[in-house]
Amino acid sequence: MNKSLNELKLNNYKNWIISDLILNQAKNFPKFNIIEFIDNEKWTYEDLVSKGLKASFRLKKNGLVNGDSIAVMIDNPMAFIPIWLGASFLGITFVALNTALRGDVLKHQIEISRPKLVLAENIYLKYFEKIDWKIKNISILNHKNFLLSKELLISEIHQSKMEDISCVMFTSGTSGPAKGVIMPNAHCVLFAIGTIDNYMLNKKDIFYICLPLFHANGLFMQLLACLINRTKAVIRGKFSASNWLNDIINYKITHTNMLGAIAAFVVAQSQTKFDKSHNLKVIGSAPLPKEPENILRRRFGIKEVIPLYGMTEVNIPVYGKLGEKGNGTCGEVYSKYFDVEVRDPNTDEKLKHGITGEIMVRPKISFGFMQGYLGMPDKSFEAYRNFWFHTGDAGFFNKKNQLIFVDRIKDCIRRRGENISSYEVEQAFLKIPQIAEAAAFAVPAKDHGQEDEVMVALMIVQGSKIEYSEWIKNVTSDLAKFSIPLYLRVMKNFPKTQTGKIIKHALRKEGITNDTWKNSF
Repeated sequence: MNKSLNELKLNNYKNWIISDLILNQAKNFPKFNIIEFIDNEKWTYEDLVSKGLKASFRLKKNGLVNGDSIAVMIDNPMAFIPIWLGASFLGITFVALNTALRGDVLKHQIEISRPKLVLAENIYLKYFEKIDWKIKNISILNHKNFLLSKELLISEIHQSKMEDISCVMFTSGTSGPAKGVIMPNAHCVLFAIGTIDNYMLNKKDIFYICLPLFHANGLFMQLLACLINRTKAVIRGKFSASNWLNDIINYKITHTNMLGAIAAFVVAQSQTKFDKSHNLKVIGSAPLPKEPENILRRRFGIKEVIPLYGMTEVNIPVYGKLGEKGNGTCGEVYSKYFDVEVRDPNTDEKLKHGITGEIMVRPKISFGFMQGYLGMPDKSFEAYRNFWFHTGDAGFFNKKNQLIFVDRIKDCIRRRGENISSYEVEQAFLKIPQIAEAAAFAVPAKDHGQEDEVMVALMIVQGSKIEYSEWIKNVTSDLAKFSIPLYLRVMKNFPKTQTGKIIKHALRKEGITNDTWKNSF
């Protein structure tokens, strides 16, 4: 266990209150440089709290009180962070909106969360103006007009509890409407504790944050972990593959998190003589396929590349271990705080190791989990069936008690009586040097007795030749015959969420297009 948890009194989960933990560090270490924005300002704890109190004052002036909600659509972390902290000081629920939202999807999330105030960057205001709102009495302002001047008095800070709702974050919504995850203080803090504990994060480390703060990974796993652990955070407002290594070197970064797409972009950069000239010692990534892990270790000389498994709803209940390779697994259960089992998706009965079923999770402490889906009691009830949260993910445990993620259950392809993992098909194509990204999905078979056919959409490295037949030959050594795709399609761009997840239902909807190539086998 990381000794920091004892020093911070985090072993008592009743102390898991965002505002209290940050104020305590600011009281003890006001001049500590806690945040540095790349090519921009540096903030001490004193600066951070001052900006948060100024945001609180403005929120109160706008009529918001404990129990109200504020929604933000802001990319700029220097604007985002004070408003988030200011909301926390008043016990106001912070609704973090993905800045890629438009139209009916944006309307859905606002009408579900019902904020009293929306603060958005100027470039996003037009998307709110185009919507015919059903709800009334909602103020939508340019965040630059939300001037931070006078501070809220310390005596006016709301005394929150670990069970109080701190935040609402919406799931990606790649299949069906996005669901608002209700996140109490304890749930948010546990994301941070998982990072501190499993990464052995200490006061001398420097954490690089390049993921958006409107997701739990960026805001809680990374930023909040730094704030409550007194670990310096270096923030780039938007991920840049071309700047990633320079940032890691120039800012003496020791830790960072990735998503699968980011890892792919980083390793696709041209090799340089500086690839190993850095202090980076730990990368956490979800997902973490075997090949990108090997490249990160071999090419960049990174000692610890650890896999993670989690969701906004369930926190991060599975971590890889320092000192061990992930080898395509998700790691082991973080058993101090979670139970994780693989169960039959239909009967909910526990399955033996080695047998694929649905990954199910439950917390061991109060409020260390989401408290349901906002405004969707039916979905909340459905997800929590038989006292287990049903992730919708297929997986199994191996003999070493490591969790293996197989696929999203809805992404499984059934062809000729066999279940096919889209992940495995994708990984076979990603071994081909010309292939940058791949997405495997099901399309209807002409012979309905075959159920599905396999189709793979591909993004190729710029300047590469399209060689469908050669690519098929390359993957046959890794795939069973029934897994070899009938259809291939080279894309100019993939439809993606803000965090880089490919939106497969959009590809399924397009189906077999005029530029789709058919395999003759």
